[in-house]
Amino acid sequence: MLGIISIAIVPLMVSIILIHGYIKGIDIYEAFIEGASEGLKTVIKIMPYLIAIFIAVGIFRGSTALDMFISLLSPLTNLLGIPKEILPLILIRPISGSGALGVVKDIISYYGPDSFPGIVASVMMGSSETIFYTVALYFGSIGVEDYRHTLKAALLSYVMSIFITIFICGIFIN
Repeated sequence: MLGIISIAIVPLMVSIILIHGYIKGIDIYEAFIEGASEGLKTVIKIMPYLIAIFIAVGIFRGSTALDMFISLLSPLTNLLGIPKEILPLILIRPISGSGALGVVKDIISYYGPDSFPGIVASVMMGSSETIFYTVALYFGSIGVEDYRHTLKAALLSYVMSIFITIFICGIFIN
């Protein structure tokens, strides 16, 4: 049943849009061109933010700064019960989705998909957001420069999600 729905959903949505536009008397092609033009303007507007984030992540992953930072935080993470294997993911995930995906791939390749680090990394990847990318994208596209309260709330929820993920995975694994 799910297969049929997934195949039919896109043609169904396109048909609904075309029928609605026809009934309302909207020039659908002109509306599409106008929307594409606005989308292109948004892309150009947020491009500097995206480039800055991608360069920063590339430098951070390419240098030994990540390894040094993990070594520095190891005593604290051991005290808090955070597995050291997922620490790179915890640090990269708020910054870059593709960087975090690479870290998850490394964790799963090294420890296995059924290991505790593999399961925690998978759950964390699926249940957290790339905070800085999202803030840069959305606030950059509408020109908001003061996003400190949003960033604080997002980072607080991310820290809570780390502990909840480890706790829940610990319950189901052990």
